[in-house]
Amino acid sequence: MPRAALPALLLPLLGLAAAAVAGADMVSIHNEEENAFILETLKKQWKGPDDILLGMFFDTDDASFKWFDKSNMTFDKWTDQEDGEDLVDTCAFLHTKTGEWKKGNCEISSVEGTLCKAAIPYEKKYLSDNHILISALVIASTVILTVLGAIVWFLYKRNLDSGFTTVFSAAPQSPYNDDCVLVVAEENEYAVQFD
Repeated sequence: MPRAALPALLLPLLGLAAAAVAGADMVSIHNEEENAFILETLKKQWKGPDDILLGMFFDTDDASFKWFDKSNMTFDKWTDQEDGEDLVDTCAFLHTKTGEWKKGNCEISSVEGTLCKAAIPYEKKYLSDNHILISALVIASTVILTVLGAIVWFLYKRNLDSGFTTVFSAAPQSPYNDDCVLVVAEENEYAVQFD
């Protein structure tokens, strides 16, 4: 399982009672990548004993090891140990220096420590409903203002091309155009000369 997708936080706890109080479950390991991730995490954070209890026990009914969470045994990393030993009350321990597993007495787990996993609280990283509504209103307002600005600009250009005076004109304009003013000025000059 990739590190980013690991759904649980590893909690090395002392004793099974502590695991129950913390709301954590004993860990089960299903591939080399998970085993390596746990080993690296323990090397950085674990300051306890070299061997820590995994969530695995020997089931005398089947004569096989099983995970406490009832998941399938798809991976193992046992050290070379003698198989002739009595396996009643036998659990699996992870050696925190090598990542290998070894068999040991379940009753000493409260002394050694227990490796557990707990769900990580998920923090929603998406926008809340209020933020989405505000974002939608801002976008809608921007679009409306842009459309209104385009309409005003279109009307301004249309009126400018048709020769009408508009309210958008910045310069004061005479009621006469340039040709008319010139004629009026010439008439006034001519009238002054005859007087």
